Amino acid sequence: MSVRVRFAPSPTGDPHIGSIWTALMNWLFARAKGGVFLLRIEDTDQARLIPGSSEKIIEMLKWYGLNYDEGPFYQSKRLNLYQKYADILVEKGNAYYCFCSTERLAELRKAAEANKQPSKYDRHCLSLSAEEIQKRVGGGLARRSLGEGGEKFVVRLKIPEGKTSFIDLIRGKIEFENALIDDQVLLKSDGFPTYHLANVVDDYEMKISHVIRAEEWLSSTPKHIILYQAFGWKPPEFAHLPLILGADRSKLSKRHGATGALAFRNEGYLPEAMLNFLALLGWNSGTDQEIFSREELVKAFSLEAINKAGAIFNREKLDWVNGMYLRKLSIAEFAERAKPFLADAKAENVFIEKTLATVQERVKKLSELPALTHFYFKQPEYDGALLVWKKATLEITKDRLTKLSAFYSSSEFPLDEKALEEVTKAFITKEQFETGETLWPMRVALSGEKASPSPFQIAVVLGKEETIARLQIAISKLS
Repeated sequence: MSVRVRFAPSPTGDPHIGSIWTALMNWLFARAKGGVFLLRIEDTDQARLIPGSSEKIIEMLKWYGLNYDEGPFYQSKRLNLYQKYADILVEKGNAYYCFCSTERLAELRKAAEANKQPSKYDRHCLSLSAEEIQKRVGGGLARRSLGEGGEKFVVRLKIPEGKTSFIDLIRGKIEFENALIDDQVLLKSDGFPTYHLANVVDDYEMKISHVIRAEEWLSSTPKHIILYQAFGWKPPEFAHLPLILGADRSKLSKRHGATGALAFRNEGYLPEAMLNFLALLGWNSGTDQEIFSREELVKAFSLEAINKAGAIFNREKLDWVNGMYLRKLSIAEFAERAKPFLADAKAENVFIEKTLATVQERVKKLSELPALTHFYFKQPEYDGALLVWKKATLEITKDRLTKLSAFYSSSEFPLDEKALEEVTKAFITKEQFETGETLWPMRVALSGEKASPSPFQIAVVLGKEETIARLQIAISKLS
């Protein structure tokens, strides 16, 4: 079988992290099987469309590096196709015209709720004769909106008796009682199809072999299989992905933090790290390996290894994975990726690379960089009391910084971290100072922070003149 899969989101807002996860599972399967991955924009629900959402979907796929082979296809440009197939179903007796008003349908729902029963259409219009239908349509059956002397109507699927079952590639055999399935609207009165008709028609027309989608669409699958059977088409194979859950095991939502697929870009995560993390959410490679290249993911991927249970979105694990990828970058590439987050840092590239080298081993995401590196680019603000080490006094601290400043001014200042550390510690030993009461205020003077890279790392980046200048400022804070 030639594998053809699709990513088919609706442009109803910023794409969710679940959307890119679904896209990734489809993309990995297509690449693992040497198949085709296509993009389809399901934009037939005109009431829920949000301008710019389609562009955001394409931007998302591009940033994550999930290249599609065909598309994008827009359902709103294929309306004649869906109307043609709706007419075919009516002619075959597998669908029918419904003229019921919204008020009548609301009464049906209200009655079902009162009787604590599922809300279903009562097939009031199923028995209408061809003559009555023609009379009520007025403008002809080809008209999909109110014509002269006619009524608005929809087309409903006629659900057959019995049961509908299928084999889910992740969950095994699944069976539904048809009696519990409503006669779904396929074509609305404005001529636009519902999700169910457009989805099935497009999957057939586009020769989709496998439908890999979120668990929330599981209950729609029997309707789709009934549609395939009504047309006389062979259904594709189905695989329904588990939900992505927050740490509290509820469905991932905004209360768990950012959930927009592109929000992670803004937070400073790398796309390759995101793909690695997302692939491992609901899929198990069967090994202890946790860092995968794109090529390794493709080689190892299989649908059968996707878990049925919900996948926990663990932020700490994501930060760890992203940190691993950041540390694998060359310093030049690290600096290039960091530029958008250091836009306010006015400095030469060489200085920026030296600065970033001091934090690369401990940064988890690029958005942390301004807080970790701000003191390299401007004199830090801090309270002079922070300079005093533990049991040391203000006078001792001032003395140590004064003598350290004089030492750096009168001697060679190595521009190598290890060498600078050696000459500084030799000076401390010679003067019989305690290490902490000298190096602690030096760190604070240079960074203004309790926790930072070592004072020698900072000093080498700042250089001799700036280091001495900051020591002098610290001394003045102790006066």
